[in-house]
Amino acid sequence: MWQNDWRDRTWSTLEQPWDLIVIGGGITGAGILREARRAGLRVLLVEADDFGSGTSSRSSKLVHGGFRYLKNAQIRLTLQSVRERERLLKEGRGLVSPLGILLATFKGDAIPGWVFGAGLILYDLLALKWGHRPYDAYDMRELCAILTEEGLSGGYRYFDAQTDDARLVLRVIEEAVQDGAVALNYARVSVLLRQRSGQVCGVQIQDQTPDHPSRTAEVKASMVINATGAWADDLRGQLGQRSRLRKLRGSHLIIPAERLPLTRSVSFLHPQDGRPVFAFPWEGVTLVGTTDEDHEFPLDIEPAISPGEVEYLLKAVQVTFPVQELDLKDIQGTFSGVRPVVNTGKADPSKESREHVFWLEKGLLTVTGGKLTTFRLMAHDALERTRSHLPGKPEFDPDQRVLAEPPDFTSSIEGLTPSARLRLLGRHGANAPHLLAAAQPGELEPIGRSFSLWAELRWAARSEAVVHLDDLLLRRVRLGLLLPEGGLHHLAAIRSIVQPELGWDDARWEQEAASYISLWKQCYSLPG
Repeated sequence: MWQNDWRDRTWSTLEQPWDLIVIGGGITGAGILREARRAGLRVLLVEADDFGSGTSSRSSKLVHGGFRYLKNAQIRLTLQSVRERERLLKEGRGLVSPLGILLATFKGDAIPGWVFGAGLILYDLLALKWGHRPYDAYDMRELCAILTEEGLSGGYRYFDAQTDDARLVLRVIEEAVQDGAVALNYARVSVLLRQRSGQVCGVQIQDQTPDHPSRTAEVKASMVINATGAWADDLRGQLGQRSRLRKLRGSHLIIPAERLPLTRSVSFLHPQDGRPVFAFPWEGVTLVGTTDEDHEFPLDIEPAISPGEVEYLLKAVQVTFPVQELDLKDIQGTFSGVRPVVNTGKADPSKESREHVFWLEKGLLTVTGGKLTTFRLMAHDALERTRSHLPGKPEFDPDQRVLAEPPDFTSSIEGLTPSARLRLLGRHGANAPHLLAAAQPGELEPIGRSFSLWAELRWAARSEAVVHLDDLLLRRVRLGLLLPEGGLHHLAAIRSIVQPELGWDDARWEQEAASYISLWKQCYSLPG
């Protein structure tokens, strides 16, 4: 994939003319890159940090239809989401998986149980897939024995889906690159280039890698799309446009599965303010989320959970699963992301619309908002809005697969179970056979208590555009979220595999390891 001198070769070709430049390497930019290349466009994606390093690796990991958006009458968004969820489940096996959800209702809830029931009927009708059913309190505890008895009136079962969000971003980008697109991480847009008329006609980018800190390039294109999410107002500001986004922080707790053992998601209303909260199994741990707080900090500082958010989420699981007697020492890690919504000034951040929006300003098309689930629709909407500005006015086919058909992979490699094989196919697509071919003896074993294999670590270091250790451990192979202390106790074994693949000398390794540990403690552990 991205091997040997690919970065230098890419920089040497940047100043050719392009049809389209996409700024932002999250799921929205990835989707636009993929669909634009399918239409035959010469398309370049640039990302200031790592692919997926912003909101798209810090989501709630849910590919959901937005059931809770029904209460805000966002019917169209929910319809689009449930249809896209079904498509991703079908085409992304091994990466997008079904998730059973128990929606627990309690006496005194702000929303009566029958309202949830009516909403789930509509939810299933929109998806053209009947999957919910009601339960009384006794049956709810039969399905989840650790659920509290106190005040439990019953609930419902329904279905959504979950994913590894960072791997989804990377697979979409990789498939676009394999098809001829160009994607470059650690390439920051410092200036929007403009014609005398004031129309945007390209970008100036600055290399952010340690090896070439002063490398720059001016890149011209027929059209430029701003897909930087929560950062979108920064680029718009260069055109003199007023800020329009409200930045909301969503934070999560990571709890070892043995301390909060769940076989499916449990969703409920927080006893404090009635906001929806969930706990669900993901990659061998249990995630608890999410909050919805105005994020007042600069976006160049990585977001981190606040003490108040920790208290809020911990209180939710203490009340709902009292038999587990959870406290601060049971929290293995945390993560926070900043999502952008259009600022309408609502007092309750949760009531702001999650629908995506577009602004075409002086030749720059900004796309922001939206949900992980609907990234393909956002990409098509964005490209349709730029079609008249693109050479040949290309057609964009909405019926193509979201993810490419994986290779026929029937190898029965010793030690690789069918579920592990499916998992590799989902996360790596066409690269899965190459990953296995590169594996050394013993590298088809999982890393610690995670589901990730040592072979994935080697492949990521060799071929997945890793620049820093946190790229590898927080996004390519999610050890920073899945292992205690961010995988600190495995660093020696990790070093033996990845240092030679990355070509780092001992001084570079020590610097990267120190930076990773500091970042993990500041942004992925408990505050303070």
